[in-house]
Amino acid sequence: MSVTVSKRLRFAVASLALLLAAGSAQAQTRAETLRYVTGASVNTLDPNIPGTTRESFAVSLSTYDRLVCFGRKQLNGKWVFDLDKITGELAESYDVSPDGLKLTFHLRKDAKFQDGTPVTAEDVKWSLDREVTAPVLGKAQLLTGSMTSADQFRVIDPLTFEVTLPKPDKLALPNLATVYPIIINSKLAKEHATAEDPWATAWLKEHTAGSGPYVIETFKPGEQVIMSRNEAWNRGSADKPASFKRIIIQSVPEPATRANLVERGDADLAVDLQASDVQSLEAKGKLKVISTPQYNAVTFVSMNNKIPPFDNINVRRAVAFALPYDDMFKAALFGRGAPLFGATWADGKPSSGAYPIPQPVKLDLDKAKEYLKEAGLPDGFSTTFSFNVGQASTAEPMAALVKESLAKIGIKVDIQKMPDAQMSTQINEKKLPFFTEGIVAWLPSTDYFYRNFYTGNQRWNYSSIDDPELVAIAQEARFEPDKAKYEEDGRKLNAIHFSEMPQIPLWQPNQDAVMAPSIEGYTYEFHRQVDYRDLSRK
Repeated sequence: MSVTVSKRLRFAVASLALLLAAGSAQAQTRAETLRYVTGASVNTLDPNIPGTTRESFAVSLSTYDRLVCFGRKQLNGKWVFDLDKITGELAESYDVSPDGLKLTFHLRKDAKFQDGTPVTAEDVKWSLDREVTAPVLGKAQLLTGSMTSADQFRVIDPLTFEVTLPKPDKLALPNLATVYPIIINSKLAKEHATAEDPWATAWLKEHTAGSGPYVIETFKPGEQVIMSRNEAWNRGSADKPASFKRIIIQSVPEPATRANLVERGDADLAVDLQASDVQSLEAKGKLKVISTPQYNAVTFVSMNNKIPPFDNINVRRAVAFALPYDDMFKAALFGRGAPLFGATWADGKPSSGAYPIPQPVKLDLDKAKEYLKEAGLPDGFSTTFSFNVGQASTAEPMAALVKESLAKIGIKVDIQKMPDAQMSTQINEKKLPFFTEGIVAWLPSTDYFYRNFYTGNQRWNYSSIDDPELVAIAQEARFEPDKAKYEEDGRKLNAIHFSEMPQIPLWQPNQDAVMAPSIEGYTYEFHRQVDYRDLSRK
């Protein structure tokens, strides 16, 4: 271990020790406290604020309830969220009308906000009105479930609430289980609203007004959050509050330090360690490692289809057959994930209507050279290849291999490491010709992936693909109730994607959750963060 890492480790250990001591008479025992370390940070208590980190999403799931939540299921022996199982949270039950246009929620009679105020349908109405009216992140999310106007939300009585849809939308209910549609204590929020800020956005960024299982004890943006258990919350298991009495979330930027903290037992859990550290810790056999392929996420190499020469389909195909997939997979992830290359499609047709599926691409330099020749660029060209410096541990070794392999067909690559904010801006402005990034779909259905990442002039259409047939099929699939027809639409979309090659899916990286052997209940969640409500110590 380097001197630098040793110093950082001692500081982090001391910081965690101080946190455990905080609260004097109220301090809980070691067993009753969960200590979580992350390389990122919690920057807001309201998940709707633009720029919210994923760690903030995790905190909001523990401080706020929603009408409904996702169930969970086993996938290859690991617990993951279940998109198809929607259960009540603040809603004791819900009904869907026969025509699919009305969702009626029956609220729990015993639900209270953390200040003791009963949760009512008026609070639900105010909260969801805020989602579709205020300039918040939930506005775009609820749009994907056909919820766009406050007129769609109606209070029937104090414990009954109704949502009206313009047409049946299978993603309406799942949308209400995502991180954004938090149910807020409207009376408390209104006390802190102003004429300029009628939805109390500024106040809610630094304060909570929820009914969830944990109460914020300390909030230091970018550094740490301490949460204590809401003893009145009973929406976990039957008549039981959350398991841990206290949660300590600490930002520790250096991955080696995080790994050491967990290994020493000074932290209980981390989910963002480097693949090499995970491999090492797993080999030692002292910690529990739960590795789940991120089945709702994709890492890809993207090409801007509007910027020459990547506007030429044969250039994109040339790149696809010039990438050293196996070497990249080993160098970036140590093979920890699910590859999306090297498939064989019978008769050249997609093997499934699901997304993503492994594609029939592999390293074939002769084929790549032929495509470049067909593109009118037999001698190649020069370009840049960009990645986010925050993803350097996986992207940098991958980028070096991309550069080396493309040079063999005459494509000269200049690697650009970009700060997160700069890369985000460049992607948003559609200025990057060639880069690596990742996508994640909270609601991983085929049409959701295609509508959000492959259509329209919007940020998440990384490749700027503009294919009218793809758009039409994706929109048709969105409201298709027949499973066989939906599967057929999915196969058509996958065929177009492979034919057009707007970007090249590489793999679904593992979510490696490294934890003390005593920790139980870990579930891979849609937002790729820990749900503290699931966890306990045996």
